[in-house]
Amino acid sequence: MSASNVGCDRSKNLVDICGEKNFQAFVCDALSVPIRSGSCDACISIAVIHHFSTAERRLATIRELARLLRPGGMALIYVWAMEQEYKNQKSKYLKEKNGSKDKEEEISTVVAQTPLSDQMPDSSKDSACSDQLLNDSKDKGCDAEPVADSRLPVHTNRTSFHSQDLLVPWHLKGGPKKKGESADTVLFPADSKESQELSPVFHRYYHVFCEGELEAACRSLDCVRVQKSYYDQGNWCVVLEKL
Repeated sequence: MSASNVGCDRSKNLVDICGEKNFQAFVCDALSVPIRSGSCDACISIAVIHHFSTAERRLATIRELARLLRPGGMALIYVWAMEQEYKNQKSKYLKEKNGSKDKEEEISTVVAQTPLSDQMPDSSKDSACSDQLLNDSKDKGCDAEPVADSRLPVHTNRTSFHSQDLLVPWHLKGGPKKKGESADTVLFPADSKESQELSPVFHRYYHVFCEGELEAACRSLDCVRVQKSYYDQGNWCVVLEKL
């Protein structure tokens, strides 16, 4: 029986782009993937889990990923790191800083007006597991500052993070479709070259992970084994094996 590859994403526009490129993909929620348990040889989760707003949901996403794997199956997870400078080396994200200083200062003074409590589910169900994961990251010396006034800070692009929970500004690419181009919208970082002539700005939620936080979450599941944990260009990464 030949192997097949299939992808999924919450965004219908991104899934449509996959279809235009003759890749198999479908729309779904990472917390509930409509694929039979134990049917995958390997799974990849890149830049997904850091968009979930509670430790409970982030852990549930990893558990769902593990559910899809057959025994012995492998999973690769990438999340954005709090530490954008690690072992005296700046990440590619920091090195590619190209926005004007004035513009960055303008963005950094903005604070999202949506209360944090409105963006996050009821935390009463966040069990001792969630608290323990948070405490583990604190014990490891994470320098994240608490969010003031229950509001999420807006990050200044291409700079170090000062909070684990934040909003990152992105420009929406729009305009007339050129021949051969997709009509779907695409997001670019607010300071990127592609965004210079664009005006609409959207803010995406991120929880950036401190060193050891992703690995601790994975190790809390008894159905997987952590095969490898490493840092790669501003991301924390883990390779899992299904037991």
